[in-house]
Amino acid sequence: MAQIRPFAGIRFGKSFQDVSSVIAPPYDVLDDAQKVALQAKHPNNIVTVDLPFTPPKSVGPDSVYEKSNTTLQAWLKNGTLQRDTRRALYPYTQTYEYAGKTFHRRGFICLVKLTPFGQDVIPHEKTYKGPIEDRMKLMRATGVQLSPIFGLFSDPRGQVTSLLYSGLGKPEQTGTLDGVKNDLWSVIDAELENQIVDAMRGKPIYIADGHHRYTTALQYQADEIAANGGKPLPPAHPANWCMFVLVGMQDDGLLILPTHRLIGGMDGFDMQIFGNAVKDHFEIEQVQMRPEQFNDISQTAANNGKHEIGLYDGSTRRFYVLKLKNPDVLKSLEPKQSDAWRRLDVAILQRYLLDEVLQPEFAAPKELTRGYTADPTTIAKQVDGKQYQIALMLRPTPLPALEELGKHGEVMPQKSTYFYPKLATGMVMNPLIEKS
Repeated sequence: MAQIRPFAGIRFGKSFQDVSSVIAPPYDVLDDAQKVALQAKHPNNIVTVDLPFTPPKSVGPDSVYEKSNTTLQAWLKNGTLQRDTRRALYPYTQTYEYAGKTFHRRGFICLVKLTPFGQDVIPHEKTYKGPIEDRMKLMRATGVQLSPIFGLFSDPRGQVTSLLYSGLGKPEQTGTLDGVKNDLWSVIDAELENQIVDAMRGKPIYIADGHHRYTTALQYQADEIAANGGKPLPPAHPANWCMFVLVGMQDDGLLILPTHRLIGGMDGFDMQIFGNAVKDHFEIEQVQMRPEQFNDISQTAANNGKHEIGLYDGSTRRFYVLKLKNPDVLKSLEPKQSDAWRRLDVAILQRYLLDEVLQPEFAAPKELTRGYTADPTTIAKQVDGKQYQIALMLRPTPLPALEELGKHGEVMPQKSTYFYPKLATGMVMNPLIEKS
C-alpha cells in the first residue's frame, strides 16, 4: 500500500507570510488573460514559472521552458524562493464558502512513493499525450515539481488529520486566492512524522485531480532508471517520489461538484422527438426550476441514490428532469464495464444520451459541439439556442464510486468529477535534484 515521507520543500521566502499575490490556480484552468492578471498582482507570481506556454496542456518550444528555469533560479538566488532546511510534512487547509455555507478542507502535503497506476495509487480519469509532454519539458527544465497532485485516502475516524492538526498554532503562510483562504504549516516532529507515515502505510490513495502530473512523474522516473543503465534507483532518489496534497475522504470540507454538459450542433433539436427517443429508459418531467437550482447541495442530499439528469432547453427556456427507469440501460452497450461504471449518471449521459440519441438523431453527419461548466449560474446565459441548444446537468458523482471503480481498474468518462476548490500552486514545491 501507499508509502509517504516528509520532504524539504521550496516555499516563498519569509517576506511572503501573506502569499496571496504570488500563488495561482492550477496551470490547466488558466488562459492568457488570467495569466496576465496574476502577473499583474506581483512580478514574482508562480504562474510565470508554472505556465510558460499557452494554451495550457499544449507543448511549447524548448525556449519557454528554459526561460521558466532561468526565472526560478533567479528567485532562488535572490531569496524570493527558499528551500526549507529540514524535511517536514505540511498541513494545508483551504477555507471557502459555497451555497451560503463555510467549509474547511484539511489535508497535508507530503511525498508519495511512485507506483504504477492501479497499485497503491488509483486513477479515475484517462490521460492524454499533450499535457504530459508539456509537464515533462517543464519538469526537466526546472528540476522541480511545481504543483501538487490532489489525492484522497480513507480516514473514517479522522486519525491522520487529528494527529497532524492537534498542536498547530498560527499558520506560517496564508494566501487568499479567488475567495479561498489557503493556510500552511510545517511539522518537523520526527515522532509525529513516523506516526503519520505508519498510519498511511495501509491506505490506497485515489487521485482526485492531477492525473497528467502523476503520469509525468512516472515517465520522469522511467527516464531516470533508463539513464541509470536500467537498474533500480536508490529508494530515496527524488525520482521515486511525487508531491501530493492528501485529504481524508471523510473530511467535512471535501466537496465534489458536477461538471455539466453544454451541447450544440443540433439545429433541429426538438424536445418531443427527444422524449420519444428515450421513453423506454427515462421518464421526463417539466419543472419550474432555474438551472442553478438543480444541483443545490440540499437537493443533492435529499435525492441521494436517485438517477436524475437535468435538461435545460435554451430555445424555450424550459427545464426538464430526466428520471431513469432502467438502471441497466448501458448493459448491452458496454458489456465489458462493471455495473458500478454502467450506473454512473455521467456514463449514462455520455454513452447513451449523447452517443446513442443526440448525436445520431439531431447532429449527424456532423459532430455535436460540447462545452463544460461546473458553474450552473452561467448556463442560462451560455445555452441560448445559438452555440449551445441544451444543457445536460448532473448531480455530483458519489465519492464511493472512486473506490468501487478502483477495485475494477476502471476509469470514469472525461470530466466526471470537479473537486472544489482547486489547490493553489506555489504554497510548496518539490525539488527533484538532491541537495548537495
